[in-house]
Amino acid sequence: MKLIFLDTKTIGDDIDLSGFDALGEVMKYPFSTSADVPERAKDADVLIVNKVQVNEQTIGQAKNLKLVCVTATGTNNLDKAYLEKRGILWRNVAGYSTESVAQHTFAMLFYLLEKLRYYDDYVKEDRYMNDTVFTHFAEHFYELKGKTWGIIGLGNIGRRVADIAKAFGADVIYTSPSGSAPQEGYRQVSMDALLAASDIISVHAPLNEYTEGLIDMNCLKKMKKNCIFLNLGRGPIVIESDLADALDQGVIAAAGLDVLCDEPMSENNPLRRIGNSKKLLITPHIAWASVEARTRLMNIVLSQIQEFFDGTAAK
Repeated sequence: MKLIFLDTKTIGDDIDLSGFDALGEVMKYPFSTSADVPERAKDADVLIVNKVQVNEQTIGQAKNLKLVCVTATGTNNLDKAYLEKRGILWRNVAGYSTESVAQHTFAMLFYLLEKLRYYDDYVKEDRYMNDTVFTHFAEHFYELKGKTWGIIGLGNIGRRVADIAKAFGADVIYTSPSGSAPQEGYRQVSMDALLAASDIISVHAPLNEYTEGLIDMNCLKKMKKNCIFLNLGRGPIVIESDLADALDQGVIAAAGLDVLCDEPMSENNPLRRIGNSKKLLITPHIAWASVEARTRLMNIVLSQIQEFFDGTAAK
């Protein structure tokens, strides 16, 4: 059996992939363009990909291909109709990053809520040494206890964030863009009610017909002026030019983003003009990527391949 990793750079050099060696011949490429794939995949039994496009153009010559494993939850890069026509199965992985994304959500919140960049700079620029008293609180911050936290998209990650927020004493509400039925133990409200009531809003929804372009200036203007907005779902859920304008104009207090419309970030991204780190924090799509989450992810992929071929052999 021949296994081809087409973009191991998306997994990280620190993750042990030696378990795959026992399955057969393994070839690892750190990165592959669509033009690279036909030659690299032509003899593969299994392709392991993250963002690489899998379609007739890229795998049409891969006559031995039986299984495509996506090292992520999203499968927008797969032409599923073509795979079905060829009889090629595919697998993705869900649930591996829940703890990692929830943790990053709170890391982003507290960075913005407590003005940590300002206070770190204050000390490191030696201004604290010249102060007259033991403390300094020129930038005000508030407790999470008693605040309203609104969640857009209550899947595994949204529920985990909700439970942690409740432990801090926040009042948690949520809305479902797709109109899903209420979930027991969580308070569902309308989108407008959530926008108007929330001190913190975090997005944990997938990108689909209900969420694409959901957060625009109309939504932003319905939020509180003190609202901290966090997007840990998908970049195109937010109209980035509207968010940049809202931050410039003080429509909301601050935003934290781990996802963007174009990744890596494009030169013409309107958010580049927001240099004030008290207003905007952007991380490069890392919320999912704790060492534990990436290890868990690849262990699941390894098990999927083992189970697939064990099942094939048993037939």
